[in-house]
Amino acid sequence: MSDILVHTEAGVCTLTFNRPDKKNSITAAMYGTLADALQAAQDDAAVRCVVIQGNEAIFSSGNDIGDFLNNPPATTDSPVFRFLRGIAQFPKPLIAAVCGPAVGVGTTLLFHCDLVYAGDNAAFSMPFVNLGLCPEAASSLLVPQMLGYHRAAEALLLGEPFMAEAALEVGLVNRVLPPLEVAGYAQTVARKMAAKPMSSLIETKRLMKKGQAQQVMAVMAEEGVSFGRMLGEPAAKEAFGAFLERRKPDFSKV
Repeated sequence: MSDILVHTEAGVCTLTFNRPDKKNSITAAMYGTLADALQAAQDDAAVRCVVIQGNEAIFSSGNDIGDFLNNPPATTDSPVFRFLRGIAQFPKPLIAAVCGPAVGVGTTLLFHCDLVYAGDNAAFSMPFVNLGLCPEAASSLLVPQMLGYHRAAEALLLGEPFMAEAALEVGLVNRVLPPLEVAGYAQTVARKMAAKPMSSLIETKRLMKKGQAQQVMAVMAEEGVSFGRMLGEPAAKEAFGAFLERRKPDFSKV
């Protein structure tokens, strides 16, 4: 079975994280599959809406740390950057169904989705600082815009989880449902969207995002440069070493 399942039916392309034994952590190969699937969905006139989902217990625990350390993104054409650009620039409606933990990119990708439905067990976190890194996916721009500066600072500087109801309150989530109902609800909404005129959906989304589209890409690029630099610095080495050794990191000397 693939770590990313791609299924298209009734105009809806569903991309499913399918690595539950690894908490749906994302490898470079998975980013490549996601990037390719988004491009194919964009090019296929039969696809009118895309849904991204995990399962009822977990959305994604973010980057696979071991794979990430062995295959760090070396260039802007690396799979992770292809995926981030693809999701930020995807012109058709994009829906996320989120249950359980959504860590790192598992949360930041949601800021590029048009609709997000969450299980009442969803927990969102962006622990980049805790790994000696900085935000990605233009989250340093989009998180303060949506949450307000002080809530964004709490989320990004502390990196602690916030739950589905808090995400609903700030507008990251459209609706909170029992976990077993989330995927079905997202599919119902996606099919409703797919029945609408595609040209109107695409143009409406373009107009809504037009005002900051270039800024989003510029910030994403700047974050990528900082992220790559910080990945080789002492704080990140200590954080990742502690993670792999299952100990608490000590940042007192970095």
